[in-house]
Amino acid sequence: MILVDTHCHLDLPDFDNDRPLVIERARDAGVQGFVLIAFSPTRWEAALTLADATPGMVVALGIHPNEADRYDSQVEQRLRQLARHPLVRAIGEIGLDFHWKTTDAKTQERAFRRQIALARELNLPIVLHQREARHELLAILEDADPPHRGVMHCFTGDPADATRFLELGLLLGIGGIVTYRSAPDLRRAVQILPADRMLLETDAPYLAPVPYRGRRNEPAFLRATMATVAELRRQTEDEVARATTRNAVALFRIPLSIE
Repeated sequence: MILVDTHCHLDLPDFDNDRPLVIERARDAGVQGFVLIAFSPTRWEAALTLADATPGMVVALGIHPNEADRYDSQVEQRLRQLARHPLVRAIGEIGLDFHWKTTDAKTQERAFRRQIALARELNLPIVLHQREARHELLAILEDADPPHRGVMHCFTGDPADATRFLELGLLLGIGGIVTYRSAPDLRRAVQILPADRMLLETDAPYLAPVPYRGRRNEPAFLRATMATVAELRRQTEDEVARATTRNAVALFRIPLSIE
């Protein structure tokens, strides 16, 4: 069984004390591919260095909406240059976040639209983030010349929300929240997703699945998310693994040999 963690932050200081062991545990659990999300200019070079040293790891570079006030022409040019690195396979995570209110909505929208355009220019998929901004995010995506190529990271909506994102051309990233009994809408949505439009992710070190909830998340825990998805969809774990890995390899051009 081969799995891909399509959204993790293994470059963060949370893993400084045991990063090699975390990666070893992931491989022991079947996780052979990783999409490392570098969401701030301060993380871009470190992420590329880590990916260079880690077989099966590719990178997404972008500016998170909580740091949208950093986005200017100079940063955009730096992002454009680094995004030509052979291991950069996406722009992200980008989008809107109205929960923390660290940057105002107009600043977030400007950075979001510019990064969508940059991804189009570079022929790269986008990795999307939204928190308490679903309607606003969808409105921008609908206005920005769909269909789009990419993934709605940490999808938590209901079947109707899923349909809207799918109609825009996006895949949906399913993470540890699907294991929570407090997420019935998401669990219903997972049951109806087309097999070719779904990805698995951890968002490590955040949002650990049951039975690891409350602990630092890591890619090895992806198996718990996979098991819940398989149960909800009445599929075998192998069927879920094959479909989601195939989708991840195709979208992010991850160098894995799969059947």
